[in-house]
Formats: sequence, structure tokens, C-alpha cells
Amino acid sequence: MAGLNVDDVKVSLQKFGLYDYVVFVLMLLSCVMIGVYFGFLKKKAKKGEAEADYLVGNRQMKIIPVSLSLIASFISGISLLGTPTEIYLYGVQYMYIVGGVISMGFIMMYFYLPVFHNLKLTSTYQYLQTRFDRRMRLFGSILFTLATMAWLPIVIYVPALAFNQVTGINVHLITPIVCVICIFYTCVGGLKAVVWTDVVQTILMFGAMLLIIIKGTLDVGGLSVVIERAKASGRIEGPDLRFDMTTRHNIYSCVIGGVVYWLKTNAVSQNMIQRYLSLPTLASAKKALWTFIFGTLVLLALCCYSGLLIYAKYYDCDPLTTKLAKAKDQLLPLLVMDTLGDFPGLPGLFVAGVFSAALSSLSTGLNSMSAVVLEDFFKPFSNRPLSEKQTSIIMRAVVAIFGAICVGLVLVVEKLGSVLQLSMSLGSVSNGPLLGIFTLGVLIPWANGTGAIVGGTIGLLVMIWVCLKAQLAIATGELAFDLKPVDTQGCSYHFIASEPMSMLAINTTSLSIDATPVEPEFALYHISYLWYTTMGALITIIIAVIVSFIVGPNKPDEMNPNLFSPFIQRILVRRRIAAHNQLEMATGGIKEIIQ
Repeated sequence: MAGLNVDDVKVSLQKFGLYDYVVFVLMLLSCVMIGVYFGFLKKKAKKGEAEADYLVGNRQMKIIPVSLSLIASFISGISLLGTPTEIYLYGVQYMYIVGGVISMGFIMMYFYLPVFHNLKLTSTYQYLQTRFDRRMRLFGSILFTLATMAWLPIVIYVPALAFNQVTGINVHLITPIVCVICIFYTCVGGLKAVVWTDVVQTILMFGAMLLIIIKGTLDVGGLSVVIERAKASGRIEGPDLRFDMTTRHNIYSCVIGGVVYWLKTNAVSQNMIQRYLSLPTLASAKKALWTFIFGTLVLLALCCYSGLLIYAKYYDCDPLTTKLAKAKDQLLPLLVMDTLGDFPGLPGLFVAGVFSAALSSLSTGLNSMSAVVLEDFFKPFSNRPLSEKQTSIIMRAVVAIFGAICVGLVLVVEKLGSVLQLSMSLGSVSNGPLLGIFTLGVLIPWANGTGAIVGGTIGLLVMIWVCLKAQLAIATGELAFDLKPVDTQGCSYHFIASEPMSMLAINTTSLSIDATPVEPEFALYHISYLWYTTMGALITIIIAVIVSFIVGPNKPDEMNPNLFSPFIQRILVRRRIAAHNQLEMATGGIKEIIQ
């Protein structure tokens, strides 16, 4: 390729042929057929069970399909494309978040999951009304709705960019087609269709990543070459043990901040809890939780290794500097076309895998929105009970309407350009306050509705300020992150050098614009984004407890024990038994005196 320029190389790598389109279309058709089966062919639910069947699979789902659905729902196309990019740019420090993931499993299993599952909820925000009041239910539902509608268009847009790179097809031609298919099977098939399409999509995700890793590793000379090149560049390193909250990734932010971040996204999020609630027993929900954690860790490991593989492949010719990849989220698609482009059908399998991750996240979001809008916005404000037909129309209309809005918002997302990272940080704005409110509910009996609403509101306002200031600091170069070294001395094609630090970077949780590192003075918004959820939760909890005691705290002995974590329940029961015994002794003493 000595006489080629970078544009010639780009064209030579666009080998998306007939077989690739066939594989991609087959994936979409399989999703449609699953929706048709559960929507029209499978035996209809009994009268009075249609709502439970549509939203939580009549609480009779199986562990393995639900576990695979949880994996597919959590690992979006952003994660599949962003995690390798994170490792390529910054090294493996992020992967120490596995400690936070495993810790989250234990905390969720003992503190959160038993409460929601035993109460047989449909919307997690029903809990907020039962535990606090209607204001809190509405507060939580609105936050969830806004955060979901800000996140879903990006979930679709990012893989569409990858599809555009390998095929040249316009983003706005493919996104409406894919979204309409997703809306269709989610709308007609409900949770069962979502779960079983997720099963197909999870298998595709794992298959696509394994293919890339195996073939790519063989191409560069084996596992030892990948490890050696990564070590030489400093990408493989031990955990950073310095306790500095401004460090982007260290062992403390990854494990402590990571466990809190994952708690919100898995333990109290409607998107995920709705799947656990579809299982018949708490024991089966716990098994699904640990299967999900194991599968997610495996997929994270595959994504991490693929980031090292990208560096091993391009260690002497950085595709960002040469502009072979226009944006950092296109590194993995570039590796795929470079590695699998000569094998008809395999690039199609990769694109199907990436879009599978996006479709699963979109269908999960739409199904969850259907549950939240019905349970939290329609039922509480309806003068009389909704009929089964009205319920069915509302559930499906929500999926169709919000799905159409997502398609429209993709246009907005594209126009935002460098402001795109603001949309991604919206999750951090709402995650902390929501986790704080739910934690108050399950762990602190004294907290009341007034305290929770004040704490949640202040937590939300503080996090809006922190996130906006942080994104502004990143955009202006006030806040920047050190990149691992790259090289272009081995390039075999002509290019006009550009600084990769000026390009848009997509990582697993946020979007950032990298600039020349400067040493900023400490400010609250300079802390690592992994601490955001922790900060928002702590502010919410502290303010709520203070306000609750000012206005008059709840009396724990008068609270319903089922609203709290099991160990809190045991404490409340012991207090009641002790109080009852004391009352009996006092009554007995009075009787003796009278006698």
C-alpha cells in the first residue's frame, strides 16, 4: 500500500458485500418473527392477566433467557464500541471496575432485590409511593423518563456510525429501519418477545467478539505479541493505588465508585429490575443476577482484550492520527474490516452483533417506559380502573410513540456534534439522586417523604451543576486526561497527520473531548465521573435524613417491615417483640398492684 493515500485505504476496507447484508437482514428478520410468534401465534394470556403477561411475562420466565436478556440490555452498542476504545486510549485501568461489579452483586442480592421481588411490583417507582408518598413516585418516574429518552437515541446512533463506516450507507437511512423493527416486536410481543430477541442478540454479541479476537490475534502473531506490545506501551498496568478523586480511573474510583454506579444501573433501575420481577421466585432472581454478572464480566473481558488487540494491530500506525478512523468509536469497526473483510458474511455478523446490543437496549427501554407510563402516569390519575382493552392500547401506544420520538432524536443527536457528551452525562445527573432515594427507602426507616423529596431535588440540582461544569471544563481544555503513547512511523500509506487528542472520544460511560493536558486547580467538578453517582446519592441521603428529623421522622415501629431490606426487617421485628414484651410486663405489674 506504499503508493496509496489514507482515502484509498478507507475505500479498500469497505468490503461489506451481499453475504454480509444477508446476515444482517436475517438477524432483523429473526427478531420480527419472535415478535410475531409472541404477539399473534402463541396462546393468549387468560382474561385479567394480559397486563402482567405483557410487562413481566406473567412472572413465569426462565432463568437463562432472563439472564441473557439482562446482559444484552446492559451491554449497549456504546459499551461494545466504547470499551475497546477506552483500553486503546487509556490502558486497562478501567477494567478494575470488575471489583465493583462483583461487590454490587452481593449488595443487590441482600439489600435491594428481596424488597422489590417480594412486593411483586411492576414499576419500581410504585415502591416510592408505598414507602414515601405519591410525590416521590412521580419524581422518580419523571427522572427515569427523561434519562431514558436522552440515552436511547445515542444507543441507536453510535452503532449506526459503525454501520456507516463499513458500508457507506447513510446513518438516517438505517436507523429508522432498525428502530421500526424494534418498535414492532416490542409493541406486539411485550416482555417475552424482548427477552427472547435478547437471547438471539446476546449470542450474536459473544460470537462477533470471539471471531474478531481469535482471527485478529492470529493475524498479529499470537497472544504473546498482543501482551508484549501492550506492556511496552504501558497499557497493561497494575491498579493505581493513589487516593486522588480527580484521577480519572484508580482502584478506589473503579471499585467504590463503580459499585455505586452499577447499583443504580442494575439494582434500582426499571430497565433491569423488570426482568428480575418476571421470574417466579426470589431464589431464581438471585441465580439470574449471578449469571448476568458472570456473563457481563466475560463480555467486558472480551472488549478489554479487543482494545489491546487494536493497539497490537496498529501499534506503529495510529489510525486516529492518520484519520483512517474518523472518530474514536470507529476503531473496533476498523479492526473488523481489516481482519474479517475478506471473509464474506463475517463483517455482517459483527455489525449484527453491534446492532443487537443497540436493539436489546432500545427494546428494554421501550418496554420499561411502557410499564412506568402505565403504572405511574395513567393508573394513579385515572378516576376509574382501566379496562383490559384500554391497558393494552396504552402499553402498545407508549412503545410506538416513544420509539418514534427516539428516531426523531437521532437527528438531534447528530446535530449536537461536540456537545454530544452532555446527553451521556444526563445519566449521572439522575442516577445518584435516584439511588439515594431508593437506599433511603430500603435502609433508613426514619426518612420520610418530605425529606426524600428535598434531598432528591438538592442532589439533582448539585449533579446538574457538577456534570455541566465538568463537560464545559473538558470542552475548553481545563480538564484533560493523559493518553497512552501512539506511533505512526510504520504506516505504509500517505496521510496528513492530525492530533488524535482533538477528536471526539467515546468511552463506556461518557463522551469527552481530549485536549492537551494541563494541571487544573482542584474543583468539585474535577472529580472522576465514576464518583458522580456516589456524590449524588450521598448528598440526597444526608439532606433527606436531616430534613426528616427536622420535620419529624417516621416511627420505625409503625412502618411496614416488608418495605425494608431483610436485615432491617429483622431489627424492626425484634424491636416490636421487645416492645410487646415490655408492655406485657408493665401490664402484668399493674395487675399485681391492683390485686
